[in-house]
Amino acid sequence: MTELTDEQWRAKLTPDEYHVLRESGTEPAFVGEYTDLEDEGIYDCRGCGAELFRSTEKFHSGCGWPSFWKPAESESVRLLDDFSGGRKRVEVRCKACDGHLGHVFDGENFGNPIDQRWCINSISVRFTPRPLH
Repeated sequence: MTELTDEQWRAKLTPDEYHVLRESGTEPAFVGEYTDLEDEGIYDCRGCGAELFRSTEKFHSGCGWPSFWKPAESESVRLLDDFSGGRKRVEVRCKACDGHLGHVFDGENFGNPIDQRWCINSISVRFTPRPLH
């Protein structure tokens, strides 16, 4: 796990990036730069650069944030129970730097192969265009 001090994180990230990645914040719906992006490529952690998601697993859910049906590698993320907001959710964090990415939801019937929606803040990731096929 990437271990930086709070001061180092603040120097590395913008205030909005810091709020989401280090304080488990959420960017407003429908404003993220990757919500509607359909280009082919990789989504890396904005905090540490670890590969997290691929465009081949991205889909339009209409929720206001980029949605994926699985991470690039299951070992690239870790999941935590999140009881904030008065209900149980599953938080998604980068395994390499512990940055908050978003939440994963089951059973919403979007028709993807595993019936999950990985709802990820655009500000938590950085897209790199790259052919995947």
